Amino acid sequence: MLDDVEISRAIIESYFQDLLNNLESDVIICGAGPAGLCAAYYLSKQGFKVVVFERTLRPGGGMPGGGMMFNKIVIQQESKPLLDEWGVDTSHYKEDYYVASSLETLGVLLSQAIKKGAQIFNCISAEDVLIYDDKIHGVVINWSAAEIANLHVDPLTVRSTCVVDATGHAAEIAQVVSQKSGAKLLTSTGKVIGERPMWAEKGEKVLLENTKEVFPNLYVCGMAANAVFGGPRMGPIFGGMLLSGQKAAHLIAERLRQK
Repeated sequence: MLDDVEISRAIIESYFQDLLNNLESDVIICGAGPAGLCAAYYLSKQGFKVVVFERTLRPGGGMPGGGMMFNKIVIQQESKPLLDEWGVDTSHYKEDYYVASSLETLGVLLSQAIKKGAQIFNCISAEDVLIYDDKIHGVVINWSAAEIANLHVDPLTVRSTCVVDATGHAAEIAQVVSQKSGAKLLTSTGKVIGERPMWAEKGEKVLLENTKEVFPNLYVCGMAANAVFGGPRMGPIFGGMLLSGQKAAHLIAERLRQK
């Protein structure tokens, strides 16, 4: 016989145990879009403790919508090995263009990241950062619902060795660091430069160059990287986003191994 309160107890106890177990980690990733999830997958695969905070109810960023709500995405040959590794079906369109289901890609990547050990909390926003001695040491979190309702609810803090800004076009974590702390980012202006208009070819090329540490212990990947360093947006081609997440994971793994 099912008991309604036991169902509630099971959810509450297991969720809050997960939250307590992840107040400290190796890496906090802000944003569960394609780049953030890819970074989570590759870092977790190497045994690092990874926590992902996603503001929305549904992880995936812009990936599920494909292009203009046509749920297909395009990737190029360079990124195809990643989808092959995850078991995502792709079809060759022509030349360097491959097409995949945006829904399958997201579903598989989300599953793979979780199975490798990444802990993903949706409906939670990273609204501020912890900065000690001019370095990032974690983020400040709150329920997204409180933010949406404009409720003045004090947040909680979580600590990590490294933080990843994978918040997409808004580059929210880098913006917070720049605006609230007055610190200079490692950009030409010392601030978030802002994304440029759509140009897939150039945007894909500069994205990997822009995927790097932008402030001590803070890394940027995905569209947040191009927004921070002034690169163009790319639209519904997602190969660079995935490769950016993979590169961020590689850079952070090297850093953590040096500890």
